[in-house]
Amino acid sequence: MPTLEKESGTTVLRRTAEYQPPHSWRTWLIGRPLRTADAPEQAIGKTVGLAVFASDALSSTAYATDEILFVLAAVGAAAFVYALPISLAIVVLLAIVTLSYLQTIHAYPGGGGAYIVARDNLGKLPAQIAGASLLTDYILTVAVSVASGVAQLASAYPSLFPYRVPLAIGMVLIMMIVNLRGVKESGTILAIPSYFFLAMMLLTVGSGLSQYLMGSLHTVVNPPPGREHIAQSISLFLILHAFSNGTTALTGVEAISNGVPAFKEPRSRNAGITLIWMSAILGALFLGVTFLAGKMGATPSETETVISQLARTAYEGRGLLYLAVIAATTLILIMAANTAYAGFPRLSALLAADGFLPRPLTYRGSRLVYSRGIVALALIASLLIWLFQASVNALIPLYAIGVFLSFTLAQAGMAHRWWKAGHLAPGQEAQEHGSVVRHEPRWVAKMAINGFGALCTAGVMLIFTVTKLQDGAWIVIILIPILVALFTAIHRHYRDLAAHLSLEQYGGPPRISRQRVILAVSGVHRGTLAALRYARTLSNDITAVHICTDPVEAETLNRKWESWGDGIRLVVLDSPYRLFLEPLLGYIEEIAVRRQPNEIITIIVPQFVPRHWWHNLLHTQTAMLLRVMLLFKPGIVITDVPYQIE
Repeated sequence: MPTLEKESGTTVLRRTAEYQPPHSWRTWLIGRPLRTADAPEQAIGKTVGLAVFASDALSSTAYATDEILFVLAAVGAAAFVYALPISLAIVVLLAIVTLSYLQTIHAYPGGGGAYIVARDNLGKLPAQIAGASLLTDYILTVAVSVASGVAQLASAYPSLFPYRVPLAIGMVLIMMIVNLRGVKESGTILAIPSYFFLAMMLLTVGSGLSQYLMGSLHTVVNPPPGREHIAQSISLFLILHAFSNGTTALTGVEAISNGVPAFKEPRSRNAGITLIWMSAILGALFLGVTFLAGKMGATPSETETVISQLARTAYEGRGLLYLAVIAATTLILIMAANTAYAGFPRLSALLAADGFLPRPLTYRGSRLVYSRGIVALALIASLLIWLFQASVNALIPLYAIGVFLSFTLAQAGMAHRWWKAGHLAPGQEAQEHGSVVRHEPRWVAKMAINGFGALCTAGVMLIFTVTKLQDGAWIVIILIPILVALFTAIHRHYRDLAAHLSLEQYGGPPRISRQRVILAVSGVHRGTLAALRYARTLSNDITAVHICTDPVEAETLNRKWESWGDGIRLVVLDSPYRLFLEPLLGYIEEIAVRRQPNEIITIIVPQFVPRHWWHNLLHTQTAMLLRVMLLFKPGIVITDVPYQIE
């Protein structure tokens, strides 16, 4: 029922529309539409949250060890002894980043990703850099994780190797459809393969460690062809290069802090516990895989992954358990893209709400997810997979610069926030770039944690940039400033538009002293008369205009107009070159030049609407073309008067 409310002397009628979209192919594909009021019911708990937001980080255990060994293999198998110390250093870095993001989660219960933290504490430009870095990271997350999943599949079935690009793109599109179904439903779907992967990896690593302790662990049988030796001895640069490759294991750690609003209450507590679970599992599996890879003599190769070699060695062949490990790893690598599907649309919606990306990205679809951001992510990632031919080694160099740049900005922003909070009196508040900062008694310890985290991640970012520059990292270094420039241009457009539409210095409601109507006539029929009747409701100053390309037809039209035109003047414009739009546009320009102040010119175009969409191919779309041509003319209104044939 409609309700009447009084607002500032104005009666406002509020009515809730009970319209429900009809069932269609979209309903079958992504599910029934959800009400806006259903949003709290779509919140997820810790168990599902681990599957939704941690799949990217956990899946990195399937390729992070490979990436370390690929670099060390340049010296030879003897250099593989450095893999475990490098992995230990990466796990220490993981602990530092996790502790830093725990503070971010509790400080920003509404979602404290790098963009929000940088915007509230460092300013507009650092926020744009963080946003560009994270968007790049999310796109690469989809491309790398899906390409790695296809690589796992090709390890078990080498005949699929030539088809890895269409397979990868197909999986990206499947993930897009799953995520369009909503956070809760997609999380429930993804929980099964995520926990299946955890079970199989714990079983495989546990089995390998048991065999090692009992002295029965074998070396890899028939190892795949490895990388050729290109270096004579180990060097600091090579160690740092391997370390930077392995830090891809940390990608996705920030996703939980971005997605705090998706958790059930208490949001911060549930998100923080999920982050701790994720980091503990990630660190244990990463160290276990790296340790066993060294003990069994695994070889980094494009044709077979380390996980595949570990599984067939632990289970002594390609039996059922081996196939289960490959299936679980393939699934989790593909599901890892879900972290990006959960983060990219939310981040792009935040940027769009602040005017740095197109506003349509803020639109929530029928399943209460940012559906346009999800589709955009799938299309861009598919293009990237096609360009790099689904090669994990080719994509990895582009991967982690954006991640660690966003890490650094987030932690620096939090350190600044604690410093500001420490200088406030108890109970005092302050505004910082639009964010409210309150007094924090333990600000020194918190600032030290975030500050140290910022220094560590900044150092890793520099290492990654230097060691990966020639491998393709320069692309990201150029891409991020381009994205920032794009954000600035979009923001400038929205700012200028808002200034032009502002009512602050507007002289009052518009007054139209006169309206002149021009009726475009191609023939005299029922559609023309319907448009003429509508034109009479607007003004008595009506001129019908016909473009003459055939004098005989023009004479016939003139006679019919005398009978049916109701005394309205008809102007016939000769077109010896058989042009339609140009003579009419020229006539409108002449009228516009002589226009009086506050006079509006309305162009009315009868438009035939066919019964079937394909009938449009049988008719000239003059009305549509005219509307496009006149759209940018000030003071001119174009009105289509549709007529249908029953």
